[in-house]
Amino acid sequence: MNRPLSLILLLALSSGPLSAQDLVLTNANVVDVTSGSVRTGVTVVVSQGRIRSIGSDEGMPSGSPVVDLGGMYLSPGLIDAHVHVNSVDQARRALESGVTTMRSMGSGHYADVGLRELGRSGHLNLPEYLAAGYHVRPTMAEGFFLDHPDMADLLDGEVRGEEAIARVVNAQLDRGLDFIKTNATERAGLPDTDPRKQLFSEEELGVMVREASRRGIAVAAHAHGDAGGRAAVEAGVRSIEHGTYLSPETLGLMAERGTFLVPTIAIVADLTIPGGDYDSPVLNMRGRHMLPRVREMASNAHRMGVPIVAATDTGYGPDGVTRMGHELQELVGVGLSPLEALRAGTLNAALLLGLEDRTGRIQEGFEADLVVTERNPLEEIGALQDILLVVNNGIVSHTRGDWFEASTRRPVS
Repeated sequence: MNRPLSLILLLALSSGPLSAQDLVLTNANVVDVTSGSVRTGVTVVVSQGRIRSIGSDEGMPSGSPVVDLGGMYLSPGLIDAHVHVNSVDQARRALESGVTTMRSMGSGHYADVGLRELGRSGHLNLPEYLAAGYHVRPTMAEGFFLDHPDMADLLDGEVRGEEAIARVVNAQLDRGLDFIKTNATERAGLPDTDPRKQLFSEEELGVMVREASRRGIAVAAHAHGDAGGRAAVEAGVRSIEHGTYLSPETLGLMAERGTFLVPTIAIVADLTIPGGDYDSPVLNMRGRHMLPRVREMASNAHRMGVPIVAATDTGYGPDGVTRMGHELQELVGVGLSPLEALRAGTLNAALLLGLEDRTGRIQEGFEADLVVTERNPLEEIGALQDILLVVNNGIVSHTRGDWFEASTRRPVS
């Protein structure tokens, strides 16, 4: 049977061990997120899942599919540094939107570990997924005790004090996590919680940082309120997630220490509209107050030199409406340039996750995580809401429109 080339390349979506095919992308305008420049008329050769060369048409390998981008823009795949993805369908929705790497910030029954391993083994074409397991909080989720029945003595009380906190952290690290996630304040996305309320002291957060760092793992702290956020920064966490009410003093400390900020502005905007991840009158009222505050905080953080990373805080569920393109637009709205916003979703995110030596920019030898847009995202950041091609570890994962089939030459056997 003579299958269309797009179908041949997209077979990577099926189950079974996958192998990246060699691929040549010609007439590309390559976006360099390091220098902020665009190289025009470039040929990018992908081999065995990595970028082999970036240059001219000379020396193109024979037998590889050649895709003529016709002057469209080739950018690094997006890195979503805060997601709650728990299924293959959700992970694939993230990939469709251009996310080639993501970090779990909470997942029941270690679904994030399972998704990570299915992707790494090559059995499923998914974004690379860094796992964080359960939130470490005073009252652990019920699922934690189903996975760790040996810790049932903590069911009737709170996770407090050095011994209990160390036990919870190490029990999770034993499952092979890439990050520890803690709640330094209560959540914003539940009607009966107070997002300003501090949950752990600096000393308790310090126990988490100490135990995780012994095994080379960093801690990310959910924090909306300033007291909890300040305690987390003082304790040495690597990132503050959200940061809605952080004071200039706390932001100054973050800039001094190099603590990353992941503001997740777009998901707060979702609180204010019907549908999406949240649809509650109480949350709608809360969101209308929080949204201007988180925008103001992120603007102050940028002005003060706090390293900013983009993320959605969504599960990419069927009703979700938040994507990385929306968050990048929010970042531009609070004062970042389009280049700085794109860096927040690529280069800066790779630094936060410790992946800067293999992804986050288009460079020879790096993983072939790439997205194609019709327009230049350095001039129009909204272009990243309309991604026409996604390449994940060298595999053509998703295309939109008719251009791909018409612009692709079949390999000569």
